[in-house]
Amino acid sequence: MNEEHFDYDETDELEEIIDAGEETNKPGQLYEHYRFVADSGQSPLRIDKFLVNRIENASRNKIQEAANAGSILVNGNPVKANYKVKPGDIITIEMTWPPREIEIIPEDIPLNIVYEDEHLIVVNKAPGMVVHPGFGNYTGTLVNALAWHLKDHPWFQSNDPRPGLVHRIDKDTSGLLVIAKTENAKTHLGRQFFNKTTGRTYHAIVWGNVKNDEGTIEGNIGRSLRDRKQMTVFSDNSQGKPAVTHYRVLERLGYVTLLECKLETGRTHQIRVHLKHIGHTLFNDERYGGDQILKGTTFTKYKQFVKNCFAILPRQALHAKTLTFEHPATGKTMAFDSPLPDDMIRVIEKWRHYTAGRE
Repeated sequence: MNEEHFDYDETDELEEIIDAGEETNKPGQLYEHYRFVADSGQSPLRIDKFLVNRIENASRNKIQEAANAGSILVNGNPVKANYKVKPGDIITIEMTWPPREIEIIPEDIPLNIVYEDEHLIVVNKAPGMVVHPGFGNYTGTLVNALAWHLKDHPWFQSNDPRPGLVHRIDKDTSGLLVIAKTENAKTHLGRQFFNKTTGRTYHAIVWGNVKNDEGTIEGNIGRSLRDRKQMTVFSDNSQGKPAVTHYRVLERLGYVTLLECKLETGRTHQIRVHLKHIGHTLFNDERYGGDQILKGTTFTKYKQFVKNCFAILPRQALHAKTLTFEHPATGKTMAFDSPLPDDMIRVIEKWRHYTAGRE
């Protein structure tokens, strides 16, 4: 057994580093990684203590994180870390990917590199590109492309599944990422994301006319108890992890709104979940219901208009627009701004024309 088995969702602090949560799993498919049956003489014992004594190299903190994510089941039901194991309990740990040693295969995939020096690379990731290999996506990822680009660089090792990564964005989110090229740069940049001293803004198209010109969304985010493929906002602060998103209206487009979002934290799917929580789901966000017509009329012509928009933008309307951090070697403030991708621009223009036609 290996502690690597628990690295499916990172620690809480690493969620700051792996922003918004990569979607690399085949939907609905779970794999049993461990299975234990408590013997008939088992005395009541917290399940995190029970498991830490049975899984080699697994820390109690890692086990608690697995429980918080709903991945530890007793007799088929998810339990918290303080559950008391009883005689005969069947305990399983299930995750949405099978154990596998991942070797990074360098692939000659074009990258949009906006800045590079001997310490780091800043790329503008295209929508549809997975950041790093995982179940169902062992090739064709950003890391595979980086491995090719840096194939002669001694620090990039084929046995490291996340070489140089200090944060990430969803497969279907476009925009800016910084990648470290040295161990020192990775440590320095990682600390900045951990301490929330980096700056990140996103542009998002959301359903509905957002009432206030600006605002802040606060609410603990954790894995949904009803659907473990989704994250949710918990009203009870004892569940999930604290998350804060600031937003500002950039343009009102009738039944949709263009927003700028600024992250204080970087929970899995944070922007997507927070905006859904306030009733403004991301446009065409299939995971959270934004691929349905949530606002507007019942006219056939309008329905066709929205379907045409979905066809132009076949993903959630979210772009990592700006990124600011301190250079790990020089200490200089580095600031980057990426243009909106063509699919978002075209959809915004379509909504402008539609709204103008209604006035």
